[in-house]
Amino acid sequence: MPGKERLTVGITGLGLIGGSFARAYAAGGARVLGCDADADTMKAAAEAGAISGVLTPEKARECDLLLIALYPAAAVRYLTETAPYLSGCGLVMDCCGVKRDVCRAGFALAGEHGFDFLGGHPMAGIQFSGFANSRADMFRGASMIIVPPEGGDYRLTEKAERLLAPAGFGRFTITTAEHHDEMIAFTSQMCHVVSNAYVKSPRAQEHAGYSAGSYADLTRVAKLNPSMWTELFIDNRDFLMNEIDLMIKHLSEYREALEASDGRRLASLLAKGVECEERAGR
Repeated sequence: MPGKERLTVGITGLGLIGGSFARAYAAGGARVLGCDADADTMKAAAEAGAISGVLTPEKARECDLLLIALYPAAAVRYLTETAPYLSGCGLVMDCCGVKRDVCRAGFALAGEHGFDFLGGHPMAGIQFSGFANSRADMFRGASMIIVPPEGGDYRLTEKAERLLAPAGFGRFTITTAEHHDEMIAFTSQMCHVVSNAYVKSPRAQEHAGYSAGSYADLTRVAKLNPSMWTELFIDNRDFLMNEIDLMIKHLSEYREALEASDGRRLASLLAKGVECEERAGR
């Protein structure tokens, strides 16, 4: 990048999300330092040219951007252990799928140790995990959610948008940790719960020849990472339980109409669903 100092990005956790960030920044010419608990993953990332060095706590302060792509509890542990080394770091962001606990810890540690922290959640991914499934264009055109500290300086979010530019996001959504978790319970977590529950029907083993696009769309995310999603669901259980209760209520309405052979009521329920989807503007 002529006339510009080379960007240094640190990434801890080189799975699907962290690995995709690493590939994207490396493809853009950045110096990428990475770390992962799995030695094979580190080897694969180095061989793929996704990282050019090992991220250590001491090297974290050299980073213009430090991305934490770990499960929420591990992200908090990493922040707690690494915080004393982060005073020279340009910006620290997590990439967790829930925000309240991680942001609470991140903002407190940032204030105590003198570094800038923002919560983050890239709204992209596939049903497969691990570095082997990562790709440089994973975030191209996707939305990146950013959670600034309460009353935070918006110049910090603008800085984040500049630093995240090589990933190719198409939109940045600024929100609070509370609102993020409430929305993500509906837009992401419920989709995984419904899909995972739906394929437990015995008919799922016999669907070949009887299914088309609607079945594929609904079942795609049934194949999930149980460990990761268990942690995300438990961390966000209040909002997720609210969505599950709403779903049970609405399903019960359909069932009651069917039991009564009430075609008028059933048609009304279906029409209401169409109306809701059209209002959502998808």
